[in-house]
Amino acid sequence: MNRRLFVAALGLGAAGAALQSRASENMNQPDVSKIPDYDKWQLSEKEWKARLSPEAYGVLRKEGTERPWTSPLNEEKRKGTFVCAGCAYALFSSDKKFDSGTGWPSFFDALPNAIGTKKDFKLILPRTEYHCARCGGHQGHIFNDGPSPTGLRYCNNGVALTFIAA
Repeated sequence: MNRRLFVAALGLGAAGAALQSRASENMNQPDVSKIPDYDKWQLSEKEWKARLSPEAYGVLRKEGTERPWTSPLNEEKRKGTFVCAGCAYALFSSDKKFDSGTGWPSFFDALPNAIGTKKDFKLILPRTEYHCARCGGHQGHIFNDGPSPTGLRYCNNGVALTFIAA
């Protein structure tokens, strides 16, 4: 790698980090007065580590991504509700789930007041990241390549969800 390319890459990385920092301050959060037990789920990192598996902690609290095709929830076809693995807040109904072919559980719409969003610049290009509205746990990203009627794909980390059958 030549020096100019290296310097350009450093500049892009710094710009991305600055944008990410600003974006994280601007999370679009639903009305917390309508979220049951919201205050109960504002835990310390130590409390989250004790409560979650290392994989779930890495995704929910550190905004990691699980490997594709590893979640048994990809194949979940029963009627029910997908809830946050951190706080059990209802995020998605099974009737909004679809097979996106991406290797992660995908939905075309979330339940009302279930998620908050923010811009994510970790890959330089902006993406819309979404979190559980109650505990702030990272769930995944929203893309504009989903089915009707929304045209959206909520691409979720399976380890960040728990399924509750109807």
